[in-house]
Amino acid sequence: MRALAATDVLRLDHITMRFGGLLAVSDCNLAMARGELVGLIGPNGAGKTTVFNVITGVYKPTSGRVLFEGRDITGMRPDLVCGLGIARTFQNIRLMKSLSVVDNVLIGHRVHMRSSLGSAVLRLPGYVREENLLYEESLKLLDDLGLLKYKDTPAGSLPYGEQRRVEIARALATRPRILLLDEPAAGMNPYESQMLVKFIRDVLTRFNLTILLIEHDMSVIMEVCDRIMVLDHGETIAEGTAAEIQANPRVIEAYLGVGYKHAGNY
Repeated sequence: MRALAATDVLRLDHITMRFGGLLAVSDCNLAMARGELVGLIGPNGAGKTTVFNVITGVYKPTSGRVLFEGRDITGMRPDLVCGLGIARTFQNIRLMKSLSVVDNVLIGHRVHMRSSLGSAVLRLPGYVREENLLYEESLKLLDDLGLLKYKDTPAGSLPYGEQRRVEIARALATRPRILLLDEPAAGMNPYESQMLVKFIRDVLTRFNLTILLIEHDMSVIMEVCDRIMVLDHGETIAEGTAAEIQANPRVIEAYLGVGYKHAGNY
């Protein structure tokens, strides 16, 4: 792992996660600079999603710390983590499929709603003004992402790739500084994956984000990531650039496959 820097926005400090006798993550260290896009890869069961769950407060690690902009957020409740500026998507799309696209994005914006439950129930003027403002922000976000044409469409009726983009839009509505993407290319065909690569790059720069990306599609990982960290059975076995990871014998053996480095795909 590289040395701690003043620009680090996220740092995992010796994270270990046990579930009874199962060691899911072992002594994981990661430092991410602001604006960086880091890939997290490894075989199924390697501990990748567990790392995401530790960062976002779903799990409190057995040992170690999660630091966000220098603040210790280890074990903080997921809603509080989100409110601080860490958003995520999921391996299985979790949109409210019967709701419109704009209503799904509005759910993300509600993280920052200040009106009380009572004012919402009574629909007091202050609540209505705030709701209208967040609705307009949701429309603007959809427009920025090229999704405005779907605003009134039920999210579940969209093509799979577009549902993924809407899910990312909902995460962006929480106004994150770090975005965690869990296998966004899962289930996509090669064309959709390439469109996703362009979408992720645009989101990274347009919203001034730092992104941590779990992905099995190596064409996506190798094309977009500044650095890649590889997990295997909960342990970090390699970290480096795409070229370094592709040439690492231990990574080839554990994950990429013995014929990978000769394939000439990337």
